[in-house]
Amino acid sequence: MKNNHLILAISLVAASLMSGCANTGSRPVSSYDAPSRVTYGVIDNIEIIRANNDEIGAGTVIGGLVGGVLGNQVGGGSGKDVATVAGVVGGAVVGHQVEKQNRQQDAYRIQIRLERGGYQTVTQGISDLRVGDRVRIENNHVTRY
Repeated sequence: MKNNHLILAISLVAASLMSGCANTGSRPVSSYDAPSRVTYGVIDNIEIIRANNDEIGAGTVIGGLVGGVLGNQVGGGSGKDVATVAGVVGGAVVGHQVEKQNRQQDAYRIQIRLERGGYQTVTQGISDLRVGDRVRIENNHVTRY
């Protein structure tokens, strides 16, 4: 009977952790999407920034499962249940931190002096751009032209 409670507890924890993994990535649906606006300019400055990624992923789930299995090996009676739950939580936290460190990527904050006056700043991932390049900005993405 205790094994049934243990399996149920691990399943509930895993299900709750995985529910945070959903990423719809959808945008509102409208009957009219305005045409993209294209602007031109010259790059004034480029900064490299560290992108922050706090999504819950497979590392969290795997860490929780491994922690639960290891915690289940400790103690006996109700102490075993407490150790299992602590193992699930601790493993999930460690797994999340490891995955977060492995997923971090550089992003580039690009400041552009627009041809028609003013400035626009765009942050994007991959960049082969340099200060002084003439660029085109479309859909908040900068490309050289």
